[in-house]
Amino acid sequence: MRIGLLGRGIAASRTPRMHMAAASALGLDFDYKLIDSQVRDLPEDAGAILDLLEGEGFTGLNVTYPYKRAVLAHMDELSEAAANVGAVNTVVFRDGKRFGHNTDHWGFGESLRRNLADAPRDRVVMIGAGGAGGAVAHALLDAGVGTLAVADMSPEQAAALVATLTDHYGPGRAEVAGDLPAACAAADGLVNCTPMGMDKHPGMPVAATDLRPDLWVADIVYFPLETELLRTARALGCRVLPGSGMALFQAVRAFRLFTGLEPDNDRMWEAFRSFDTGQA
Repeated sequence: MRIGLLGRGIAASRTPRMHMAAASALGLDFDYKLIDSQVRDLPEDAGAILDLLEGEGFTGLNVTYPYKRAVLAHMDELSEAAANVGAVNTVVFRDGKRFGHNTDHWGFGESLRRNLADAPRDRVVMIGAGGAGGAVAHALLDAGVGTLAVADMSPEQAAALVATLTDHYGPGRAEVAGDLPAACAAADGLVNCTPMGMDKHPGMPVAATDLRPDLWVADIVYFPLETELLRTARALGCRVLPGSGMALFQAVRAFRLFTGLEPDNDRMWEAFRSFDTGQA
């Protein structure tokens, strides 16, 4: 099987190592390649990129920034999650067709279920309304969040996501967070879906004064594993949910879609963690 990760600036991705570890444990002939538009000259059009890679024999792709929404229009069939979220992060080429999936949605939901199952969720603030934010927003509302307040540097993007969520879940389940400190003060939980906190985007998406001990805090950033937001929240006594869970479980779901087989989650986690221990 030939699988690839399509994105830009993805040299440090942990996804290939997770998939290769799972494939090795099952004895699969599995080849996983990075397809980085910063390294390889690719067509501008997403459809042309898919044509090229399908012609090169790829049987599946993981898709990340900036292609998650761009490839959507070039799928033959979409999973319910991909259609609802409006973004594709996993493509399966089969029987001459392209099947688009969104495993970020399930990945975040599974991480939340396993680690913060009993956390209150009447009101939650989510910062970042991009492709990943859309997947996490659906996962949060599917997990029973009463009202989701969405904040983004682009008010238009936040409003567009809220409109999509309202169409799907009904009125009152999502709103734009115009005053972020006030929204945090009224919330049970806070989720960061922006790049803020990554090594190349240091800092926090909220002020430390917006955090309090009874607020649970989640981050989808996983490089570093403990962002400044999580470190600050943990020091205050907040329950925290790191981005590693979403990264792992989205890969678990994608591996099932690529192979039809159940991967060894522990093997994939070991591969993920090996980046922090210096193992090859």
